[in-house]
Amino acid sequence: MESVKTVLITQARTGSTRLPGKVLLKVQGQELLKIHLDRLQQCKLIDQIIVATTISAEDDAIAQLCVSWGIDFSRGMVDDVLDRFYTSTKNIRPDWIVRVTSDCPLIDPRLVDAVVAFAQTNNVDYASNVLLEHFPDGQDVEVMKFSALEKAWKESVLKSDREHVTPFIRNNSSFKGGMLFLSMNFPCVADYSAVRMTVDEAKDFDLIERIVSDLGVDQSWMTYTNYIIDNQLDKINSNIIRNEGMIKSLKND
Repeated sequence: MESVKTVLITQARTGSTRLPGKVLLKVQGQELLKIHLDRLQQCKLIDQIIVATTISAEDDAIAQLCVSWGIDFSRGMVDDVLDRFYTSTKNIRPDWIVRVTSDCPLIDPRLVDAVVAFAQTNNVDYASNVLLEHFPDGQDVEVMKFSALEKAWKESVLKSDREHVTPFIRNNSSFKGGMLFLSMNFPCVADYSAVRMTVDEAKDFDLIERIVSDLGVDQSWMTYTNYIIDNQLDKINSNIIRNEGMIKSLKND
């Protein structure tokens, strides 16, 4: 049997402070997590998808849904998400790890494949479309060699590095002048960073409800983006700060 080469991990939990249980909120009868996973299963370059949730009892619901949907999952520490990622794949030891987050229900599988191909073609330790944040929030894709994830797991000590998985890699990447990880940014055709398709707060969910109602769940990131801009729907959640959770974590280091 051919070994797994590229594993996508999406982190999911119900304990969000700003919008508790957000990944289990439903749009047109489907959980945001289900929409997210259904889109990811359309990826052509992913060999396996794993939902990395927590050992918290409140996340039993996520584990049970993964069982019912036939999705692989792993469970680990609540705050050490880097450890969750590593322990979920340490026995598989794939060549590549893809990181996305489950609060991005409309992540584009074609974009995921494009970033994966970009990373593998250039044979870098880390590639993403977030080194320069020009894609809409909610279309974030990070691809790294398993060796890079393992090194980060072994050497990261800051709480923010472990809670957010990849800061240690990004901060020590060649893109930022570091020496540990050869890295490249996947470019965007324009700066769409003001558009939010992630779900952190109730206003974000309102926007997702609107565009799913109007366009369904099978459109490209560009189609959703243009629709949001053309109909000025970005005003619904434009006051929310991008990466607010990361900013809070850095203050607590």
